[in-house]
Amino acid sequence: MIAPTSLHTNASTSGMDSFRTLTQFLRDIDHPRSPLVLAEQILSNLSAASQYPHGTLYVIDQEHHCFRPLHTQGPVEALPIPPIVALDHPLIRNLARHQHILDATTLASLPDLACQDNSPAAMFGTLPYTLVIPLMTRGKLLAFALLQSQLKSPLLIPMTMELLSAMAQGAANALDSLLMYEDLRQSQALMRRTDRLRSLEIIAGGFAHEIRNPLTSIKTFIQLAPERKDDTHFIGEFSRIVLDDVNRIERLIQEILDYARYMEPQLTDEDLNDIVMSCLYFIQVKAERHGIKIEKELAPELPRGMLDRQQIKQVLLNLLLNAMDAIGEKPGIIRVRTHQLQKPEGDHWMQVEIEDTGHGIASENLEHIFDPFFTTKHTSTLNEGTGLGLTIAHQIIQEHRGEMHVSSEVGQGTTFRITLPTQRQ
Repeated sequence: MIAPTSLHTNASTSGMDSFRTLTQFLRDIDHPRSPLVLAEQILSNLSAASQYPHGTLYVIDQEHHCFRPLHTQGPVEALPIPPIVALDHPLIRNLARHQHILDATTLASLPDLACQDNSPAAMFGTLPYTLVIPLMTRGKLLAFALLQSQLKSPLLIPMTMELLSAMAQGAANALDSLLMYEDLRQSQALMRRTDRLRSLEIIAGGFAHEIRNPLTSIKTFIQLAPERKDDTHFIGEFSRIVLDDVNRIERLIQEILDYARYMEPQLTDEDLNDIVMSCLYFIQVKAERHGIKIEKELAPELPRGMLDRQQIKQVLLNLLLNAMDAIGEKPGIIRVRTHQLQKPEGDHWMQVEIEDTGHGIASENLEHIFDPFFTTKHTSTLNEGTGLGLTIAHQIIQEHRGEMHVSSEVGQGTTFRITLPTQRQ
């Protein structure tokens, strides 16, 4: 007979081992790099704790109303892996209803898991020596681990079951947070792309205006070349002009393609004045068509900064389009200024101001101006927006370690100020 003291000591030791295992597991999954890496960590740790060496982690696919395998451990041939598991599968219904671990004994006793055929949907009913661990979050089944041992099913004592349950809860929380972050990141990328596409109409108009003169010189050269083919001065001079104009058109086309295609932020050494001028070129034609005058005052010798050129263009174009929209069909003015600033702590910054003489923004709306889907309603339809443009612009500036502020007076106009760090920081 084992002495009571020995039983107590063994239980305490097992309890400490479980605690250390759980603590280390939670540390391992604290900052996962991707859902796939997290799935691998979850499955390997659950497998080690349960001593079931083979398995697959299934995660819910909300869009297609099913569960899909995210990661598999062990030889694939050792474990039949259905490509999808429907939400109405008996196993899923059982996990969602009872929310506890199912071992081989429990699975064998569940009549609704009995297999009627050999289809993938029914395959779970025939797997020997299985262990199914649900990952629950907010009362819903987010994922589940299907584990298998090719040998006799290891005996899971109550303390091991408690450890696996605790690990499953921690895994569910980490996986839920990461999947929500991935969804948010993809939504932000989609919002940025949508906002860029909104500006392409204006860019196309500016592009047509910009290439008119180069195309005229190219056309003239083609028309005159046969008659003056022996005039070496004419051929040489016009060839140089035409080549410059072709290069100019190529740069414009590349700039439009870069603008329309979402890219990860790429900081490069940029001249803010040059970016401002590029945006003004694109909107000039449409502004003149609506009787809107553009005044610019760009600071000479403005310090350069590390910026994502396309993202900053996206911000400025959004503000310029909003300014045109606020002015509407009546004549108005858009003033664009750049400044060099030095804050009290000595840091050097560059600032761009975009001021319009439009209808202005009511004071009660100013605090919500950067909220997603918030928009002020007015009669102008120059640029119908989604209410996402300023949210995206504000986020881009924050990612550049900058600031964006707005001041406005109803009936007088609005001024946006963007402050960005320079290379002298």
